[in-house]
Amino acid sequence: MDGKKIEEAVKLLLEGMGEDAEREGLKDTPARVARAFEEVFSGYKDSAEKHLSVTFESGSGGMVLEKDIPVYSVCEHHLLPFFGKAHVAYLPQGRVAGLSKIARTVEVYARRLQLQERLTEQVARAIERTLSPSGVMVVIEAEHTCMTMRGIKKTGSKTITCTCLGAFLQDKELQARVMEMIKW
Repeated sequence: MDGKKIEEAVKLLLEGMGEDAEREGLKDTPARVARAFEEVFSGYKDSAEKHLSVTFESGSGGMVLEKDIPVYSVCEHHLLPFFGKAHVAYLPQGRVAGLSKIARTVEVYARRLQLQERLTEQVARAIERTLSPSGVMVVIEAEHTCMTMRGIKKTGSKTITCTCLGAFLQDKELQARVMEMIKW
């Protein structure tokens, strides 16, 4: 990430809005935004596979569901935040990932410019690729500020996306079970 380019762009943005980028309250804003972007978009320099490679042997063939994982991302269409929860289920085949690694996988992809639909798919595919489970299901529910603070202005509306792979794609009862467990 090029902090100097971000600073220049923010200064131009402020000037384009009619602001004085040199006034006291805005003078350091370009540098602050550059530092914030370094954190908010840290997913570009991180790898889900790195996190998911930490696994443990598991004799259980049962489903693993990690739910209510906080999600914060930025919509690539308006550069406005969206936020909500991710729910990740998978059917391990002998090995499981550390629980924090599932949350880190969500974060890796969320900390990039995103579409919620793509985020959901990326998390599911990374788990499928790295853990080789017999099935993966990822559900994300999020509120998009591009819909709540501008445009249609429908505060409280949520978008729900779901990606099912393997056994979850074929077994509707398994999907329903995950959805019921999410509600608990």
